[in-house]
Amino acid sequence: MLSVVIPSLNAAARLPMCLEALVAPAVSGLVTEVIVVDGGSQDASMAIADGFGAKVLTAPPGRGGQLKKGAEAARGAWLLFLHADTVLEAGWADEARGFISGDDARAGVFTLAFDASGFAPRLIRAGAMARTRIFKMPYGDQGLLVSRALYDAVGGYSDMPLFEDVDIIRRIIAHENRAALHIFKSKAVTDAARYQRRGYFRQAVTNLWRLMRYHAGVAPEQLAKSYR
Repeated sequence: MLSVVIPSLNAAARLPMCLEALVAPAVSGLVTEVIVVDGGSQDASMAIADGFGAKVLTAPPGRGGQLKKGAEAARGAWLLFLHADTVLEAGWADEARGFISGDDARAGVFTLAFDASGFAPRLIRAGAMARTRIFKMPYGDQGLLVSRALYDAVGGYSDMPLFEDVDIIRRIIAHENRAALHIFKSKAVTDAARYQRRGYFRQAVTNLWRLMRYHAGVAPEQLAKSYR
């Protein structure tokens, strides 16, 4: 029914929590397979994925290409794409089960949250959700639940090192309409480490600046050089 695809690269710190949130839905029959596509990890990411019973594939590093390869191997009628540092909160499976029982010409993302408290993460989260609701431009950290039919119709993920999330959502919206993007109430809790290292507001401004340059035509390969 539902295939979960997770790209990983040195994700051992958060991957166990990401996979743990999929165990109960797998036992209930909602999640029928989990595919972890590793981009050359030097830590225990692949062993962790294997220990959870996931199918482990390898690909050159680059989230777009990893997601693309995972989708090609997936057998489910519905696909859930998750970042390895994203943990879906309890209850997500009930929402997803109801969603996939309806029209398959749509896609859904989760409500963004950070694994940190305080004013700054709450403000950044609010801005991200406003961007999601108003402009239909969610972050990849919010996951993507999409039918195989719609995924194939828009051409799937592109093998690009950055903004693969923006690229596919833009094609989904163009193929359907803005109402086609559903926002789940369940939270996708993502790692705040990058924001904490660089500062929440500095990172948010950097993200916005990169996005503006991407829309202005700067190649994702060039933008990716300053991403990590």
